[in-house]
Amino acid sequence: MILYDFPGAPNPRRVLIFAAEKGIDLQRVTVDLGKREQRSDAMLAKNPSGKIPVLELDDGRCIGESVAICRYLEHLVPEPNLFGAPGFEAAEVEMHHRHIELELFSQVGTAWVNGPIVASMGLIEPIEAARARAHDLVLAYYRRLDKALATRPYMAGKRFTIADITALCCIDFAAKLVNLKPAAELTSLWQWHARVSERPSVVAYPA
Repeated sequence: MILYDFPGAPNPRRVLIFAAEKGIDLQRVTVDLGKREQRSDAMLAKNPSGKIPVLELDDGRCIGESVAICRYLEHLVPEPNLFGAPGFEAAEVEMHHRHIELELFSQVGTAWVNGPIVASMGLIEPIEAARARAHDLVLAYYRRLDKALATRPYMAGKRFTIADITALCCIDFAAKLVNLKPAAELTSLWQWHARVSERPSVVAYPA
């Protein structure tokens, strides 16, 4: 299987870490976002949304969206289970994962799109008010995570799941490229970060 990705992009990194947890080896093909290669006719034929990552199966079929790709990989290799056991655990993982995607990842994305790096590319006209609001919402969410992680070792409970992968990739991207590093006093959040960063899957695919 081929994964179309770009070094440093958080969503492809999600898939790579997830696949590594499963012991699945993916062939990687770089799509240069700076050159807008994700919008080429060839890539749009694989994923009409013009985004990466895209997983191309051996028979030529393609799957876009990182979580959809991860769900397919979970089907191929069910263990270790990363979406939660059927029933309450799966619902709990989905709940926390959705919170992270909708309340953290989306706001980091808004801060990124309206920040100086994207502005320097001349792709859009940045909106400073949107960047500032997203910035504040991300910092508030970090404080919320810190409180939660004082009561449990992982994002969705007692074990490592897709929620941890998404949170890690988002936080690392935010800290490195969006000027949104969690405050040093958020000790529970940083202890979690250190714990998950030691996993071989994460070491294999650093930010």
